[in-house]
Amino acid sequence: MIDRQTPQERLDLLGILAWTAAVVFILRLVNLQVIGGAHYLEIAEKNRTQIIAQAAPRGRIFSADETAIATSRPSFSLIYFPGQVKAGPETDRMARALAKPLGADYEELRRTIYKAATREKPVRLAENLPPKIMLALSELKAVYPGVDIIVEARRYYPFGAYLSHLVGYIGKMDARDWAARARDKNYSMDSRLGKAGLEKMFERELKGKDGGIYLEVDSRGKLNRVLESRKWVPGADIFLTIDSKAQAAAEQGLQRSATGKGAVVALDPRTGAVLAFVSMPDYDPNMFVMSGSEKEGLEAGKILPEFNVALQGTYPPGSIYKIITSAAILEGGRVSPDEKVHCPGFYDAGSRVFKCWDKRGHGNVAFIEGLAKSCDVYYYVNGQRAGPLAIEKYSRAFRLGLPTGIAMPEERSGNVFGPSARAAKKSYWFIGDTLNLAIGQGETLMTPMQAAGMIAAVANGGIFHRPYYVDRIVRSDGQSLLKNKPEEVSRVKLKDSTWALIRAGLGSVVAEGTGQAAKLAGVEIYGKTGTAQNPHGKDHAWFVAYASIAGQPSKVAVAVLVEHGEHGASAAAPIARSVIEAVLRADLPKAPPAAAPVNKSTAAPAGVAA
Repeated sequence: MIDRQTPQERLDLLGILAWTAAVVFILRLVNLQVIGGAHYLEIAEKNRTQIIAQAAPRGRIFSADETAIATSRPSFSLIYFPGQVKAGPETDRMARALAKPLGADYEELRRTIYKAATREKPVRLAENLPPKIMLALSELKAVYPGVDIIVEARRYYPFGAYLSHLVGYIGKMDARDWAARARDKNYSMDSRLGKAGLEKMFERELKGKDGGIYLEVDSRGKLNRVLESRKWVPGADIFLTIDSKAQAAAEQGLQRSATGKGAVVALDPRTGAVLAFVSMPDYDPNMFVMSGSEKEGLEAGKILPEFNVALQGTYPPGSIYKIITSAAILEGGRVSPDEKVHCPGFYDAGSRVFKCWDKRGHGNVAFIEGLAKSCDVYYYVNGQRAGPLAIEKYSRAFRLGLPTGIAMPEERSGNVFGPSARAAKKSYWFIGDTLNLAIGQGETLMTPMQAAGMIAAVANGGIFHRPYYVDRIVRSDGQSLLKNKPEEVSRVKLKDSTWALIRAGLGSVVAEGTGQAAKLAGVEIYGKTGTAQNPHGKDHAWFVAYASIAGQPSKVAVAVLVEHGEHGASAAAPIARSVIEAVLRADLPKAPPAAAPVNKSTAAPAGVAA
C-alpha cells in the first residue's frame, strides 16, 4: 500500500517560502509607495505631461555706466501641434505654404510635419524667426489649425564684438553639458547655456527660470490637449566695472593699429577694478544665436579667435621691464641716481658687443635721463652693478611668474628669468644673460594683464590688488547676490626715495622722452615705452602708463601691447592716451567754447553728430 501523506517537513518548507514571498512583496510595495513614491510619481507625471520650453530672458550684462552689453530680445518660434486629421493633401498644402516664408526645403519640412502628424507629437518647425517672417506666418496660422507661434527670449549683444573676450557667448547644450545638468529641470536638450567668458562663469546667476507650454499626452506619448502656459522668470543682472568709453577707445585704437592684434588692459590702481579689457582678434558672440538665414554671407568654417591675448599671451616685456630693473638699481645702494653713464650707442661685454636701441648713443646720462630715453647702455652697466639676483628678486616682488588672480580661466603666469631660475635647471649663468635681463629680453615673459598690474602698483605705491571686473549681481526682484570689494594680494616695499625717482623718470618719459605721443593737456601722465624682440617676425610694441590730475590719486593705469607693432612710442602710446582721456574726461578742465557762426539749415539735432 502506497502512503500518500505529505511529510511534515515539506509542508514547513512550503510555508517558509510562502512567508518569504509575502515579505518580499510587502517590502517592494513599501519601496514603491513610501520610500520611492515621490520619484516614481514624478516619472509617471512625465509620462503624462510634456513641455515645450520657452527660454527665459538671461540676466543682462551692464558696463559701469549701465550701458547694456548683453541683453535679450523677443524671438519667435514656429510650433506645429498635430490634430485629429491624418497626414494627407492638407498637410502637403500646409508644408508648401510654410516653406516659402521660412526659406526651408519643402520636402524636408513636409517629412517633419508628416512625422509629427503620424506620431501625434508637437514639433518645433523653426526658431529665431525675425519679425518680418513672423508676420507672414501669423496669417497662415489662421488658415492651418495646429500651427502656432510662441515668443521666447533670445540672447542679443547690441555692440557685436565689443568686450567679447570678457563677456563670452552662449550655445546649445552638447553631450557633456547634458551629462552635467541632466537632473536640472531648468534645462532641456535644446537649451542654450554659457560656453565662454562671463556667460559660462556666471551661468547659474544669468540663467532664468524657463516658462513653457504644458501638454497632456497619453500612454503612447500622443497629444491629448494643451494644459497651460507658464511664464518665465528672468535671470540676475551683472553690473561690471568696465568703463564703456574707455573700452570703446581701447578697441578702436587697437583696431586702427598697423596689425589690429594685441591687447589693452586698464585698471583702477586704487581698487584693482578692470576699466577696459581688450583682446584682438575678437569675435561677434551674436553668431552663436543666429538662425540659419541670418548666417548667410558669414565665412564658412571661420576659426573662432578664442585665444585671450590679455591673459594667455606671454611676451618679452622689453623696456617696460626697466621699471623693475630701476627698483633693483636704486634699492641696492651701489648706484647713485646722479651718477652718469656714457652711452656711445653700444656696450662692449668682451666676448660680444651689445647695442643700444639708439645707435647714435645718448652721451652721458644719469638715472632720470636714462629711464626717460630708455638708454640700454645705462641699464647694461648698472644692471650688472645691481646684480642679476637683485633684479630677479624684484621680478618676483612685482609678481612676475604668478597669475594675477583675476577670475578667468587659463590665465598664464609668464616666466621669471634669473640666476636662481637657471640654477634650478642646472645650467650656467653668463654676463650676456645679465645684460638681456636688465632690459627685459632673454627668457623673461609677461602677459598684458601682469603689465597692467605692474604699472598700477607703481601708481599706488606698491599694492597689488586682485583684478576684478564684476561690481555687483542683482536678481530680477532687486535682491543683491554679490557685491565685490577690493582685495590686496601683495605689496612691493621700496624706499620713498626710490618710488619718487621712478615716478620722476616715468614722468620724464612722457614729457620729453620716448613716450611723448601719450601727452594729454591738463593730465599728469607717467609711462614707459617698450619694444620686445620677436624671433618670429616684427618686434612687439608695449606701452604702460598711469595718470592723474593735479596731484590727485591716479584713477587709471593701462598696459597696451600691439603685436608686431615694432615701436611702443608710435604704435602703443597713442592708444594708452585715448584710454586715459576717456577715463578722465569728466575731470578734465572744460575749455571755453569757441564762437562760430551756425548755419541753422544744416545744424544737426542735439545729441546727433553732424
